Amino acid sequence: MNEKGLTTINLKQINRAKVYQYIYKKEATSKLQIVQDLQMGLSTVSQNLTILEKEGLIERNGYFESTGGRKAQAIRIVSSFKISIGVGILKNLFHITAVDLYGDTLFADTVSLPYSNEPSYYEQVAQEIQKFITANHYEDRILGVSIATQGITSPDNTIVTYGNIMNNTGMRLEDFSKYLPYPCHLEHDSKSAACLELWNHQDLDSAVIFLLNQNLGGAIIANHNILQGNSMHSGTIEHMCLNPEGPLCYCGNRGCLETYCSANALENASGLSAKDFFTQLRSGEVPQLLQIWKDYLNHLAFAMKNLNTVLDAPIIISGYLAPYFTEEDIDYLIEHINSATPFPLGRGNILIGVHGQYTPAIGASLFYIQQFINSI
Repeated sequence: MNEKGLTTINLKQINRAKVYQYIYKKEATSKLQIVQDLQMGLSTVSQNLTILEKEGLIERNGYFESTGGRKAQAIRIVSSFKISIGVGILKNLFHITAVDLYGDTLFADTVSLPYSNEPSYYEQVAQEIQKFITANHYEDRILGVSIATQGITSPDNTIVTYGNIMNNTGMRLEDFSKYLPYPCHLEHDSKSAACLELWNHQDLDSAVIFLLNQNLGGAIIANHNILQGNSMHSGTIEHMCLNPEGPLCYCGNRGCLETYCSANALENASGLSAKDFFTQLRSGEVPQLLQIWKDYLNHLAFAMKNLNTVLDAPIIISGYLAPYFTEEDIDYLIEHINSATPFPLGRGNILIGVHGQYTPAIGASLFYIQQFINSI
């Protein structure tokens, strides 16, 4: 192939990508808008729209309001053209989610299955994923299966290097992928949660993530990237020591934030499930629950205050407990964070995640969505 031919092909690919990604970002647009904003010729835009439509990547669906002439046809991507599967592995169960090209959850499920480092466990997880895909008729649209697990992974995301919660140190990506006919990816669930928060807050430059799951997790976002660190343990705020004489943590130390602010810690203190705890707390019928909740928030505020001196950035409360937080709870946190600090935190700098227990699974699934959008 001569140089001129190669250049022409490359230009066509670039124009196709520009048109698709413009439509993707706009969510709904018209042919004239594309011409004007991308400064492309009408014939070039028309040609690329025809190609993208034939490929099934976009659709013309509906019309914009008339501004005096013919109504412009609304052009959108086909968000369900490809699907990514996210899996969140926990000690006694796992979550499965399917998301479209905008990262919106199409379907989610929870499967009770205690973790065991045995081939039969990994095979059963794979079978459940396959059943989930088949039941929802996603077979021909799967980009990949991304698995979020409790445990720090290696830099190449092929093995868990620290997994004291589930005793899954040594869990390998291959343990799952050999039973699945799709590309597979493995990552730490806290990093998956951070991916989701970055996706939901596109203008976010930096942040501290508090993943309030059964076990506490955390992540640091800086310069719009998730910090991993030399050994992949950046952001493990759950092992900040609040009290060297405090409760014993699964890591072997005492008084870690995990022992005060995980969902497990809250449930152990109250003797109730999180759902029952918050139902009774908000009813006001059990006064002692209010003190348990205040103790929880006091420890959380203490950790947030310390971290605010290290990273001057918003704080995002994410994960299982996040949907239970009220405006009054945030006000309480702000009051205690700012009670004795040279660097007060603004009320708007505490954000609440909205995906609850499915946060890591959804965040993991975005790995293949982002990969696909970048490949167009």
